[in-house]
Amino acid sequence: MHDTTALLIELGAVILGLGLLGRLASRVGFSPIPLYLLAGLAFGTGGVVPMRASEDFIATGAEIGVILLLLLLGLEYSASDLVSSLKTQYPSGAVDFVLNALPGAVAALVLGWGPVAAVALAGVTWISSSGVIAKVLGDLGRLGNRETPVVLGVLVMEDLAMAVYLPILTALLAGVGLAGGSITLLISLGTVGAVLFLALRHGHHISRAVSSKNAEMLLLVVLGLTLLVAGIAQELHVSAAVGAFLVGIALSGEVAEGASSLLTPLRDLFAAVFFVFFGLSTNPADIPPVLLPALALAVVTTLTKIATGWYAARRAGIKSAGRWRAGGTLVARGEFSIVIAGLAVGTEPRIGPLATAYVLILVIFGPLTARWTEPLARRLRRTPVTPPPAPAPEPAASLPAGATVAGDA
Repeated sequence: MHDTTALLIELGAVILGLGLLGRLASRVGFSPIPLYLLAGLAFGTGGVVPMRASEDFIATGAEIGVILLLLLLGLEYSASDLVSSLKTQYPSGAVDFVLNALPGAVAALVLGWGPVAAVALAGVTWISSSGVIAKVLGDLGRLGNRETPVVLGVLVMEDLAMAVYLPILTALLAGVGLAGGSITLLISLGTVGAVLFLALRHGHHISRAVSSKNAEMLLLVVLGLTLLVAGIAQELHVSAAVGAFLVGIALSGEVAEGASSLLTPLRDLFAAVFFVFFGLSTNPADIPPVLLPALALAVVTTLTKIATGWYAARRAGIKSAGRWRAGGTLVARGEFSIVIAGLAVGTEPRIGPLATAYVLILVIFGPLTARWTEPLARRLRRTPVTPPPAPAPEPAASLPAGATVAGDA
């Protein structure tokens, strides 16, 4: 069969299959991410029917998917929103990092994977899934709840932290030494600071320069600018994803809204391709050996995320019920855990199967904790503690005939 013909057939089958899986997931009421990962596992190395003709195209599409994920994420925030969250939510962000990154780092070291893998796995267990959580909040009708801004604030802190974390991880994976890594970090911090400053002071000028009443022109300019900046960032070892995120932050107002509506279908398509590609690059036979560590990590980091949300809501003065709801909502992991693992598999291939199993567990379990953590906590709090049975009274001592007890008279 001609290479182009095989490519078209495979791509058509992949995209059609993704559409059917997405429809199935929406009917069942949960995220399609686990189905995309399972589809990749089924048709990748060691799967049922490995795909060959479209492998290179899907790999490129996966890179575009990561870039669009971060671009759309940046378009959701203005620079003022990020600065405000940084000022008010940094204690919660610090607690989130310590409680949720530490289990991943410790697990990698215990498994003997080394310090670079520890940094990567720390990110996998740290970052919650903004996409899954936003959908869960909408499905449960909690967008107007008092604890929802707290949840979103924690997610914003995680997203902003990625602008620092991803360049560090990229430099470590590239084998850059301490001096080179420090330079990369300084470049990243300087770039983030400069973009935030320009967006705060001159964001309307940037948006005006990009703006166009023609939807086609707006799409081409924003997409072209994003890919260009992402490529330059990648060349500087800062991470293409961070470059795309910063482009999103720099745009605001009507331009951001228009670009978001135009790019969302593209984001959804290429993000789905990314998850499939990650599954394609993971051998299903590698998952059973890491299933127990993945399950243990899932249990531990479920508890630590609940603790994170509870602490953040408590700082905001939310009552007990809202604290538990906030904690349960933050449990889900998804797209960014896979993005981080995808960056690291070249250096430590064993991270791929572990991350796949871990995300599969928590992307399914996360919506359940969002729904049931608060009712379960309330039920446990109201469960009466059964007192121990009182000891039987001792028989009265016999008294001599004619004797009386004091006070009987």
